[in-house]
Amino acid sequence: MGAIERILTENHGDAAQVRDTPFQGPIVWRRETLAPDDGIVALDAGCRRELDELVETLRRNPLATPLLQLEDFDLPACRAMMTRARGVLEHGVGFVIIDKLPMDDYTVDEARAVYWLLSQMVSRPVAQSWDGKVIYDVRDLGKPPGNGVRPDITNAEQNFHTDNSYNLYPPDYVALLCLRPAMEGGISSIVSFYSVYNEMLASHPDLVERLFQPYLFDRQREHAPDDARLISHPLFQTREGRTLCRLSHRHVVTGYAMAGQDMDEMTKAALFTLEAIMMEPRWSREFFFEAGQIQIVDNTRLGHRRTAFVDYPEEDRKRHLVRLWLRNHGRRFYNG
Repeated sequence: MGAIERILTENHGDAAQVRDTPFQGPIVWRRETLAPDDGIVALDAGCRRELDELVETLRRNPLATPLLQLEDFDLPACRAMMTRARGVLEHGVGFVIIDKLPMDDYTVDEARAVYWLLSQMVSRPVAQSWDGKVIYDVRDLGKPPGNGVRPDITNAEQNFHTDNSYNLYPPDYVALLCLRPAMEGGISSIVSFYSVYNEMLASHPDLVERLFQPYLFDRQREHAPDDARLISHPLFQTREGRTLCRLSHRHVVTGYAMAGQDMDEMTKAALFTLEAIMMEPRWSREFFFEAGQIQIVDNTRLGHRRTAFVDYPEEDRKRHLVRLWLRNHGRRFYNG
């Protein structure tokens, strides 16, 4: 086993069920098949009035954002909007962009509170780190990516990935609120893993079965001190008849290095071929986050990434996103 004595091995569900037919439906999209307004959910006048009233209530009654409960507020127009958004996430293209909160009228804390409540209309916020953070600021802290350093606190380019692929309970949805975009770069992209899988079936059918077999992942030191530093699970797996995707190219490469293991040819070919297909521009949608926009992505069927970026020199203008992980199953702990 090399340098790592113990590896956390998941129950791989129906791991033997390798899908040999293409996926179908709205979730199977590529760049040219998406209309400009696919996934866009506009914040209409009724929602704006409700949110303005909500913000005024919070100004008169301050409360820490994680303590705000949806049932304490009557927001029928917003609930209807987020019900439409949830429909797009579950039965449509798998992503939405709520366009957008009025950042000129709300403070940063007020926008975070509104975002917290709107996101709960989709699913339950859960811990995003082993120490229990439920609201996570995505900012460049000047650290280079590496073991124990999440890419989201750097300005480095990212691979397509699913959040928390390297631990036990990934979120169903990943939400991001843009408070401030970068000065240059930071272009976001999303990709349908189902579309990429169809391409794998068509062009590399000999590699598909390997995707349903376990890979090693570096757990990024996001665990109890005495816990296993690596986890083993497939990139694609079937659970209760549904194919789920969990991928982070960098954490797989690091995982094998930490274990002192070389990938065999089939293991490496399946991983790197999948990566190469995803990086072809025809499969992904790009967009530049605007202040006030909220993005929510299905974290089980879509991957996301961003390009490297350059920040403004002024501290109060630097790129700043706020992330929530949303998941209704399991407990709200980081590892369920």
